[in-house]
Amino acid sequence: MILDNRGLEPPQPMIRTLAALENLKEGEVLTIINDRRPMFLYEQLEELGYQQRTEQQEDGSFKIEIFR
Repeated sequence: MILDNRGLEPPQPMIRTLAALENLKEGEVLTIINDRRPMFLYEQLEELGYQQRTEQQEDGSFKIEIFR
């Protein structure tokens, strides 16, 4: 599942991401694309037992893959 959060003001990207995680099944990956690095999201992911991989894109956005 890919969730494009570009153009949204905080906290919308985090709210959308956490809502999408509720539907994520074991073994699936949620990929989000944000305008900025989601620093506050990382703490939430850790508390919920998720791992993430963050990669800055050439256009300055960030692609974050979230998984268990």
